[in-house]
Amino acid sequence: MAIHEHQRIGVLVDVQNLYYSAKNLYSAKVNYKELLKAAVRDRQLIRAIAYVIRAEELKEETFFTALRQIGYEVKAKDLQIFAGGQRKGDWDTGIAMDAIELSPKLDVIILISGDGDYIPLVQHLQRAMGCRVEVLAFGKSSSGKLIEAADEFIDLDKDTKKFLIRREK
Repeated sequence: MAIHEHQRIGVLVDVQNLYYSAKNLYSAKVNYKELLKAAVRDRQLIRAIAYVIRAEELKEETFFTALRQIGYEVKAKDLQIFAGGQRKGDWDTGIAMDAIELSPKLDVIILISGDGDYIPLVQHLQRAMGCRVEVLAFGKSSSGKLIEAADEFIDLDKDTKKFLIRREK
């Protein structure tokens, strides 16, 4: 399926995955406005959802508000802290469910994550739902098999000036 302006697209952002990739690889933050532009291009954006984990940090609500102002719908989940102190917070199942539920209304699903756990989702969306699946992520921290499974992969590492905001020292 070629890219054209009449395609209906949905953008699903695994914020935790991007946050840790940008932080660990570049000591930087992600530019979510540029990310959305790169995903949408000149197509019809139907939904853009940013999946976040609420960890009770001071700047979180400001960040969530900024995401909404850019055009994302924000879905938040509380960080789970277990008895041994282990912390867990991910949206894998939630993102997969939303992708499957939205797919009949979309031509293209854009998954913004490098997490290899999404490979079966990508394959299902392509085969069973007939959707084109594009993945945007930092190639250095992305699953090679996820990159192979996608109809198109956009490597954020190739234009860090555009997709990153350098932290103030």
